[in-house]
Amino acid sequence: MDLEARAHSAHPEALRLWLRLLTCTQLIEKQVRAGLRDEFSTTLPRFDLMAQLEREPQGMKMTELSRRMMVTSGNITSVTDQLVKEGLIERNSVDGDRRAWLIRLTPAGRALFKKMAKRHEAWIVQAFGSLRSEELHHLHTLLGRVKQHSQPPSEKP
Repeated sequence: MDLEARAHSAHPEALRLWLRLLTCTQLIEKQVRAGLRDEFSTTLPRFDLMAQLEREPQGMKMTELSRRMMVTSGNITSVTDQLVKEGLIERNSVDGDRRAWLIRLTPAGRALFKKMAKRHEAWIVQAFGSLRSEELHHLHTLLGRVKQHSQPPSEKP
């Protein structure tokens, strides 16, 4: 039984909507994880780490990488180690800071990520394939309002 199935008409509509959003997110994420595993023999955390590095071609420090991924440096160390061994990322020391490492995609890592990102995009487009363009736009707008309303006052634009 998924989260949404636990709610019934006696619950407020906002709660049922929240559970539907969670269920949809879980279903789509499950499809993405399966696609990454089946087509690329990789995991979502590896993909996410490579996606962060793809946005910063000059590389980034481990501390910044962990902040952006919202995990501890320890959590990404093993993923980083694996990707270094596979030649997909490189780890270089930072001048003037013996404790810091600069992480960046190698050319092989960049090429592989480009293929994975293209497939990832296709999986997401497919997941929303039952919606017309206007419906996608409307849903995006409505969820944007929820996002803005839910942010702490100090983070609102």
